[in-house]
Amino acid sequence: MTLLAYVLAAVAEIAGCFSFWAWARNGASAWWLLPGMASLALFAWLLTLVDSAAAGRAYAAYGGVYIAASLAWLWLVEGVRPDRWDLIGVAVCLAGAAIILLAPRTAA
Repeated sequence: MTLLAYVLAAVAEIAGCFSFWAWARNGASAWWLLPGMASLALFAWLLTLVDSAAAGRAYAAYGGVYIAASLAWLWLVEGVRPDRWDLIGVAVCLAGAAIILLAPRTAA
């Protein structure tokens, strides 16, 4: 469930942010902001579904998933293929996210 929540949150966040980008940078109609704001609200709600005792830890681990999703968006939506440095960077970020999320922890 955690991975699904992270992936859906990443799509919602990127779509929401892209709507603002389209309006501010690409001259799209201001109407693009309405679904963008709804998408950002969905993103925030989806992060609450992550199984973590601390919000900050859930958000930190999400960062790696967000970076991977951003590179997928770059390729699939914007038509720019990630290079080897992008792929190395995302691998490092996902490894860090896994360490944060999956590390054995003792009760405080």
